[in-house]
Amino acid sequence: MKTFDTIVIGGGHNGLICAAYLAKSGQSVLLLEANEQLGGLAATTDFHPGFKASVAHSIGQFPDKIVKDLNLTSHGYTLGTAIPTVGLSKDGNHVSVLGDVATGVSEKDATSYKKYRKMMLKYMSVLKPFSLTTIPGVAARGLSDLMTFAKMGIKLKLLGQADMREFMRVVTLPARDIMDENFDSPALKGMLSWDGLVGSKMAPRSPNHTILNMLYRMIGENGGDHAVPDGGVAGLVSALASAAEALGVEIRTGAAVDQITIEGCENGLKATGVFLKDGEMISAECVVSAADPQRTFFDMVGVDNLEIQFTNRIRRLRCEGFVAKLHLALSDLPSFTGLDLPKGRMIIAPTMDSIEFAFDDAKYGDSSKEPVMEILIPSIDDDTIAPNGQHVLSAHVMYIPHDVNGGWNGANKAALTEQLIDTIAEYAPNIRSKILHAEVLTPADIATTSNVTGGHWHHTEFALDQLMMMRPTYQAAQYSTPIPGLYLASAGCHPGGGLMGGPGHNAAHEILK
Repeated sequence: MKTFDTIVIGGGHNGLICAAYLAKSGQSVLLLEANEQLGGLAATTDFHPGFKASVAHSIGQFPDKIVKDLNLTSHGYTLGTAIPTVGLSKDGNHVSVLGDVATGVSEKDATSYKKYRKMMLKYMSVLKPFSLTTIPGVAARGLSDLMTFAKMGIKLKLLGQADMREFMRVVTLPARDIMDENFDSPALKGMLSWDGLVGSKMAPRSPNHTILNMLYRMIGENGGDHAVPDGGVAGLVSALASAAEALGVEIRTGAAVDQITIEGCENGLKATGVFLKDGEMISAECVVSAADPQRTFFDMVGVDNLEIQFTNRIRRLRCEGFVAKLHLALSDLPSFTGLDLPKGRMIIAPTMDSIEFAFDDAKYGDSSKEPVMEILIPSIDDDTIAPNGQHVLSAHVMYIPHDVNGGWNGANKAALTEQLIDTIAEYAPNIRSKILHAEVLTPADIATTSNVTGGHWHHTEFALDQLMMMRPTYQAAQYSTPIPGLYLASAGCHPGGGLMGGPGHNAAHEILK
């Protein structure tokens, strides 16, 4: 029986990053992915002959440090040019932002946007260094932990007294408050609030985390603007896999873990390897799970190996996904009213009220009657995902509950598909004539296909009680767990989800300590 220094469970971007850093340090590392494709929620699959898509469709917050550390450029990764974010209007009078420039709005709002973005980037700079750092527990131990808290305090103090007070006020606001304070345009406010909400079970009036979410989404090299990398999102996954293998990581796909083996030792219990669903046993000194916390502890560790209070905290994690995914295979580019080229992230969220009303439907178990969504046609920038001259439309649709009333079935999925196409047709009237095939993935589908509890993008809700030194919960927030030899490296850890890579980076560095 072969033994490794470390086994990493899960071949999403965090698992690949963690494995690569460990192998770079000289460890023997085995990475196991249950599906045939690597990438997790960024895995690219065929949804129609010749047409490919993934749940993730653009990159906005992947850190340059990881690109440099793993030499991803030499493995084919290039981020690409930043694309605009466009707030769609049925009459074609759209609003758009790119960098610090807002168009389609009044001169007052355009000026306010420059000031707003400067403010948000300044506040982001306080958080950015700590996205690739382990946040110590509240009861800090040792000089290293104390230094981390000291650095956080220094970062805040360097803002200056007035900005520090404003930072502490702003990060606690609902999205609606900060939008109303800064802008007049309903379309601009709806569009800008999107990045604080997408992937969560929150709306503009929801308290406590939306501004922090916005700030974390700005830590990438383009300051929050998105890009489609060369080869699409698959280009990033491919580069990570290539880098990991070049560093010596053994990668196995179609290798589903049934159980993390836990054995007794002098000091209690210890993780010693894994059992695969095909019956194979593999040993390791260390096991890292890049699966979500509930799946890790309930499905692979088992509650018999956990203390009851810890088990209850993991059980209470909020993991219900609220984002569906729409894929359209198109014979040609659709024409969006008022746009010469449908390039960029196109947001259908005309007002913050439209987002709030969509949320109201979903929180009671119904699909939104007037859905809000983010649309991208990634094939404009990536010619590998559709036949020549044809295109893929990819849309993140809020708010679609995982646990819809009556359960998901063929009939209500078909009705949802038609409703989403009808919604897009209000902005792109000729869209139906271009459609060759349509696919909708509900959060329940995403949960099944990507092995993610609740189909939640971030593995667990991004909220103040589940952030930083509390993510996913204490005793597991510094990537180690109550079971020696078992670590976490998923989006359910600090700093959270999205194509960021922080959890994988931080878990590897914590293990190497």
